[in-house]
Amino acid sequence: MKRTGLLNQPISNVIAGMGHLDMLVIADAGLPIPDGTLRIDLAVSAGVPAFLDVLNAVLGELKVESAIIASELEAKSAAMHANLLQVLGDTPLRDIPHDDFKATTTQGKAIIRTGEFTPYANVILIAGVVF
Repeated sequence: MKRTGLLNQPISNVIAGMGHLDMLVIADAGLPIPDGTLRIDLAVSAGVPAFLDVLNAVLGELKVESAIIASELEAKSAAMHANLLQVLGDTPLRDIPHDDFKATTTQGKAIIRTGEFTPYANVILIAGVVF
């Protein structure tokens, strides 16, 4: 049994296989997941698991070069936006319209679906390199 870090095998597998500029999406419960994109569904019930909890766990394993969010997040969910900025720290962040965000998710290696019920609580993490 793994002792530390991510215990979820599908998430660990995806991260281990990612290369520079590959994308991983962490999504709220409502984000549509395109056909053909790997769905890692963690949603148990409303709010479980929380988006930020999953994001923090993933950030402990994945070297992130930059991130993308929907531009609507700040206006529709200001508290989540502020928390997301805090969690991402100095990570360069780009915002795009939600429709463009949804279209970009087709490029992700996987979409991790959380139980988050906060509107627009989604992020695309773009992998960096550790050397």
